[in-house]
Amino acid sequence: MKHNILAKYNDSVTDKDKFADEVESLFGRLCGSIDGIHSVSVLRNCIDRPNRYDIMIVIDMDRTALDAYDDSEVHHFWKNHYSGYLEKKAIFDYEDQNLEAL
Repeated sequence: MKHNILAKYNDSVTDKDKFADEVESLFGRLCGSIDGIHSVSVLRNCIDRPNRYDIMIVIDMDRTALDAYDDSEVHHFWKNHYSGYLEKKAIFDYEDQNLEAL
């Protein structure tokens, strides 16, 4: 399963690269710390427009690892510390076998 977190920064984030570096460091701690988490990618938006999200965090995990992730220190720190820097966020989960060629 892919657990995707899309986030748009609020105006308090003036250095988007530094902020993304911090997010990468935080979420990078997940690999190897929770059984069933296989990889984490932090993707930065390359188009700076008001109607775009700034960052996407993609966690490749077994579906059964979601509860452990939700209870993890990383997830709680993300929600408690970083939510004050976000204008909005969206969560989208999917499994690869649900994808079909168009």
